[in-house]
Formats: sequence, structure tokens, C-alpha cells
Amino acid sequence: MRIIPIITAILVSALLYLVVFERDRLLAFAQSSPADEEMVVADNPSAAQNGDAAPSDTAGVGVVALRSVARTIDSAVILRGRTEAARQVTVAAETSGLVASEPLRKGAFVEAGEELCRLDPGTRQASLAEARARLTEARGRVPEAQAGVTEANARVREAEINLNAARQLSEDGFASETRVVSAQAAMDAATAGVQRANSAVSSAEAGIEAAQAAVATAEREIERLAIAAPFSGLLETDTAELGSLMQPGTPCATIIQLNPIKLVGFVPETDVGKVSVGAIAGARLANGDEVQGRVTFLSRSADELTRTFRVEVTVANEDQAISDGQTAEILVAAEGRTAHLLAQSTLTLNDDGALGVRTINDDNIATFMPVTLLRDTAQGVWVTDLPETINVITVGQEFVIDGVRVAPTFVEAQG
Repeated sequence: MRIIPIITAILVSALLYLVVFERDRLLAFAQSSPADEEMVVADNPSAAQNGDAAPSDTAGVGVVALRSVARTIDSAVILRGRTEAARQVTVAAETSGLVASEPLRKGAFVEAGEELCRLDPGTRQASLAEARARLTEARGRVPEAQAGVTEANARVREAEINLNAARQLSEDGFASETRVVSAQAAMDAATAGVQRANSAVSSAEAGIEAAQAAVATAEREIERLAIAAPFSGLLETDTAELGSLMQPGTPCATIIQLNPIKLVGFVPETDVGKVSVGAIAGARLANGDEVQGRVTFLSRSADELTRTFRVEVTVANEDQAISDGQTAEILVAAEGRTAHLLAQSTLTLNDDGALGVRTINDDNIATFMPVTLLRDTAQGVWVTDLPETINVITVGQEFVIDGVRVAPTFVEAQG
């Protein structure tokens, strides 16, 4: 019964000896097995008959390949953004007073110019009447002042005649110098009277202007009592409650305009050259709705923190179904590019970690070519930076390297 363990130990020792000390001979024996020789003979019967041994890699490594032709596809810049109201404003009071109108509830649609809040006029009508009375009084002073100017001019002419006569008589010896001096003084007094009369006219005209300004101020103060919507839109808040006291700057209501609505996104500086004002753009909202519009604004100044550029797309929203602040995935159409549609499994990495595909040249030699991924779709991936026509290895690309001969089996392109 002890002979079996002894035989087992001897066999194990012999196997260990072969593995450790005769490893090279053992591997050579394993590689030149009769099965391999039979495969060589089957692949090349004429060589077996002549006694020549053909190399096993003459036909190359078997792979599956696809002959791909580039196609032009529409390119797009994909942005993450949100919806934003075209306009939003908080309408505030410009004067003080108690609210005398019933409030409008939020969510109501208001037209441009529609009254939102009305304040109690108080004594403003009396102030307007007083300003108009002062204007009438100021206008009545102007004819009186103009009459004074006419009288002063007449006095100047009379004094001028007396002065000329006194001078003439003095030259002929019929009047003394005292008379000439007296006539000159009368002339100066008449000239000063004209100046005073003109000043009175100017003062009366200034009084008219001041009275007109007071009337305009009183009228404008009354106009400010009615707070109206600056544009058509939806009330985002209730208007001011009846009886509440409003001061200048107190909010009456907030209005937003949702038609049209804006889609706002931020494009990185690497893609900003692909976006232009007027380009067609579409978006998919968080609820699944899809909308379409055009780019109406592209910022020329990058954000200091993110180094991105603001893009605005204007979209029609006649039914007010799109709200302000919804998340949106925005696609902005860019200039088309030529690309190849390949299965995602075709992509591989080279030793440097670059993304690319294994291709076959005219001599059936495998070559790695880097690619740029444009778009990922359900049918495959669109890649560029490849020639117009290319043979791409789709199966077996992970088992060959650059310079290895391959034996390709071509398949038809899908779609």
C-alpha cells in the first residue's frame, strides 16, 4: 500500500525538475505540437508536399473591418441653461398717499397702460387750482410792464429832444451850461427808467414761467396717483392692498413678460466661435417639452470666474406654457462637419492614452489613428479627424498593434 505515495512523489519531483531546469525545452516542445503542424499543412498543402514549413503568420491576424465613408452632419453646441422672462419689473410709487383701488391678484394678465394702483389725491387738486390762479395773475402783469416800457421810451425821446435844444442854445449863447447839465441828467434818468421797465417785463415773464412750472408740477403729481403697467404681462405679486400707505419707492406690483421668453446658457471659450447671432437653436425643457428659436444675443465679455460667454435664445411662448426659471438643455446649430459613424466599441486607446481607432492601410498593416468625438447617438458615435474613406477594424483591434499584418474580413456599414 506504501508503493503508491512513493510513485506519486517521484512523478511530482520529475515534473518540478522539468518546469524549473528544462523550462525552455518544455516550451519549445509545447509550441511545436502535432496539432500545429496539421493546421499548417491544412492551410498550405503544397508546402507540406514539398517538405517546406510555412510561417504561421503569413496570412496575418484575422480581424473584422468596416470600410467607412465620411458624411456631412449638422454640428451643434450643447449648453445647459434655464428659461428667463423677457422683461421683469417691480412697479413702485412715485409719490405718497393711501391706496384707493381694489387689489389685483397675482397671476392675472394685465395690458400695457392698465391701472394697477390708484392713490387718494388729497389736497393735490387744490394745489393745482392755486398754481393755475398764480399763472393767470403772472400773465396779467406782462401788459402792465410792457406799458411801462413804452412810457419810459417816450420819456427818453423827450429828454433827448430837450438835451439837443439845450446844447444848441448853449452854443448860440442863449442858454447857460447849467441848463445843458440839467437836460443831460433828465436824459440819464429817462434811460434808467427804460431799463427798469424792461426789468419789470422780464420779471413778469419769469413769473409766468414759474407759474407754468408750478402748474406742470401739480398736474404731474396728480398723474402719479395712477400707477399703470409699463407693458403687457402677468402679475407675479398681488398689487398693493386697499388703504395701505405708500411712499415714493414702495412697490405696487411685480410684472413679468413671458412672450417671447429667453433661453439663457453659457458657452465655454473653446466653443464660442461656433455660435453666432441669428443661428437656429432648440431646447429640451426639464418636463420634456421641446422648443425652437434663434440666438438673439452673444456676450463679447467672458465671465471672470467661469470664463464662459452668455448666450440668449428667443423663443415664442404665446400660450404662456413656459415659465421663468425652468432648466433647459440648449442646442445651438453650428457649421456642418464631415465625420464617420462608428460603433462605440470600435474606439480604443494607444499607449499614450489617446482616443482613436485601429485602421488598415493598402498593405493590410494595422495603424492607430487618433479621432475627435463629435456626438454620441443611439446608432453609434460620430468621429472626425479621419480621411474621407478609411478601413476601420471593428473586431480584434485590441489584439494588434501598429505594423502588424492583418487578414481582414469586411462587413457592410449600417445606416
